[in-house]
Amino acid sequence: MEPIVWTDKLLLDYEPMDTVHRDFIAVLAAAQAADDANLEKAWVEVIDHTRSHFDREDDWMRHSGFASADSHILQHRVVLNVLREGLALARSGQYGAVREMASELAAWFGKHAQTQDAALALHMRRQAEYPAPRPRPGGTERPRARHRASSSG
Repeated sequence: MEPIVWTDKLLLDYEPMDTVHRDFIAVLAAAQAADDANLEKAWVEVIDHTRSHFDREDDWMRHSGFASADSHILQHRVVLNVLREGLALARSGQYGAVREMASELAAWFGKHAQTQDAALALHMRRQAEYPAPRPRPGGTERPRARHRASSSG
């Protein structure tokens, strides 16, 4: 299993999304590198980050009128459900299955980012202003500059 690493192929030219994607890569890589004794805790961190990550994107889609929101949001729900199943596997000591899941998640993420998220990033860049991220309870949300679309297009 190759550990997931950030690559500029994942850049979407939309800073709020690129930042959360870099964070996702870091959290998933930490889970991939975790030993059995720490895998459950690392998987919980993957779930927590992914839930916050998907919530933010779902908010952007709902508040900006993104045409493909329904299918994109549904995919987020399915992935979160699978991640929760992974937590049950980790808790029952099925570490190999969780590691396989981490590998599959890494492969899925690359495809998802370069297709569905790329479309959302393009849509968001075309908005006059993107909706400010909602503060997350207990989160470490960094302030973000408001993005304005250029007047040339």
